[in-house]
Amino acid sequence: MTPDLRTDTGEIPVTQSGPFTVYPAIDVRGGAVVRLHKGDYDQETRYTDNPVAVAENYARSGAAWLHLVDLDAARAGGYTLIDTLTTVVETTGLRVQTGGGVRSSDDVQQLLDAGAERVVVGSLAVREPQTVRGWLDRFGPDRITVALDTRIGEDGRWVLPTSGWTSVGEQDLTTTLHDYHSSGLRHVLCTDIGRDGTLSGPNFHLYTMLTRSNPALQIQASGGARSVDDVRAAKRQGCAGIILGKALLEGRLTVADAMLEEQV
Repeated sequence: MTPDLRTDTGEIPVTQSGPFTVYPAIDVRGGAVVRLHKGDYDQETRYTDNPVAVAENYARSGAAWLHLVDLDAARAGGYTLIDTLTTVVETTGLRVQTGGGVRSSDDVQQLLDAGAERVVVGSLAVREPQTVRGWLDRFGPDRITVALDTRIGEDGRWVLPTSGWTSVGEQDLTTTLHDYHSSGLRHVLCTDIGRDGTLSGPNFHLYTMLTRSNPALQIQASGGARSVDDVRAAKRQGCAGIILGKALLEGRLTVADAMLEEQV
């Protein structure tokens, strides 16, 4: 009799061959650390006006990486967190992947020069994949993270809203990933918008599909994480990392506990 290998998520575990990374997330809007509910700018919870202090706390708790998002720039363009980024890198030692409003190679270079380890490219990666393929070649696959933020459309496809999740085009998740075939793309951050900021648990059906159909990619799970069990399940499903936002800010999960799962 074949043993039942399903996890408590209902999925069959996938082996993650590389290291697993926990990314505490800081989303900044108007200078404050905030979380949006399902990507809705009108449903915002504000936590503190000091993002650097939050980053310092995560570093003291054992984090190695930080995911830093400029929400104002994600919608309007023009990254505004250079000073925050520089201060975080210089004072905490955290490796930072950051984005929001990245529209040109000069934007990428500016963030790398300011100390970013990886630059997150979202809307442009969907609208102009040929441009971002050029950046992968120029800057290297370990300096670019492509963010594909997705929600289920009325036709059942995983559609890709852009401009801070406020505009929906024709591209879907599967087609866009195909556009990056043979581009050298390595790091993909995929957020299920319907789970983001909800503490309802990640969409493991989505991540199992992505990891199985794209074994060469390092998939970062994002949206809904709430517990150590979710971190553990993301690793078992073959993800290369997980983004932790609201659960950390509200004390439902600690960086230290999440990091223990990273090291298992």
